[in-house]
Amino acid sequence: MESSGEETSTAAPAPPAKRRVKLVVSDLHLGKGRLLPGGGINSFEEFFYSEKLCEFLHYYTSAAFNDVEIELIINGDFLNFLQVDYKGHFLTVLTEGVCLDIMKSIIEGHRKVFQAMGEFARKNGNSVTYIVGNHDQAMLWPACREYLNQVVGAQIRYKNIVYYFDGVHIEHGHMHEAATRMDPRRFFLKKQLAEPILNLPFGSHFFVEFVLKIKQKYPFVDKIRPFSRMARWALFNETWMTVKSFTQLVIYLTKSLFVRDPRKQIGFRRLAKIVLESAIFPDLTESARKILQDERVHTVIFGHSHVYTYRQWALDKEYFNTGTWTEITSLDVVSLGKITKLTYVYLEYPSEGGGRPRGRLKEWRGYHRIEEDVAVS
Repeated sequence: MESSGEETSTAAPAPPAKRRVKLVVSDLHLGKGRLLPGGGINSFEEFFYSEKLCEFLHYYTSAAFNDVEIELIINGDFLNFLQVDYKGHFLTVLTEGVCLDIMKSIIEGHRKVFQAMGEFARKNGNSVTYIVGNHDQAMLWPACREYLNQVVGAQIRYKNIVYYFDGVHIEHGHMHEAATRMDPRRFFLKKQLAEPILNLPFGSHFFVEFVLKIKQKYPFVDKIRPFSRMARWALFNETWMTVKSFTQLVIYLTKSLFVRDPRKQIGFRRLAKIVLESAIFPDLTESARKILQDERVHTVIFGHSHVYTYRQWALDKEYFNTGTWTEITSLDVVSLGKITKLTYVYLEYPSEGGGRPRGRLKEWRGYHRIEEDVAVS
């Protein structure tokens, strides 16, 4: 038979679609490092797991994930601007230039972390999204965002408050607490000022002006929960310190009602709400439940409270809290003692495509090692 001269060709099969994964971490609170330039210990540093974080980022860029598109979502309080000094002083007047200098000192103190983040972000298919929290409100400044992009060597996506996609609502959580709620209409103060400054919420002023003074002698004071039991324990075991601190607290809160500084003005009603909310360690479960009442939302992810959490109200309504990568001391009988769990949320889309992403609360254990330094604050 003669050939008709027409060639039949079959199209090459399309390559399989890449798996899609999102990793959500929060509340790492990077300061300017455990060691000060002179070699002394930085008692205000709260993040002791640089090596494990580098391992975490390296693992998700390993060959096992070559066929996976991974988005790292930093859900606030990654950089601890409020607990890092500027030329020896802890400030609440935070200009863009001051925040940039503080940020540079944090990056210098955790150089390996940012190198690992750069390697992660530059891998084909990977990306990084940064959601602003209350301790890293300085990441609202364009100069800080541009510098972090430069250090990482990739374009980071920034979200001021909420990151929403495919039925997943992610935010740090501070907007659901009266003490730490920022004014979304006025992130910066400019009127009658030589240059703009951050419009810090009351809780940030309180932390810098009151809590940090106590932390200089008792670095663990804001790492114990539940707070009510810590207060009772301190009353019997550190009576003078507790009475003195409580008296100073009452004086500070009373003065805040009459202060003329527009940055710190607060009314009696709002102050009462802050006190009633037990603002130091808020429970965000109710806030998550309200958001999940929106039929478009099936998953809510918060940070902020430092307590890892999973709740399910219905088959398709889930709440995760990513917890913290800093140390916590529990006074609850069921979890008595010092706790550190490097928790994060792992979101994965169905391999077939078209379905909703499903989340799991995970703990990063790190690679096996024979020995390591004990983190002591």
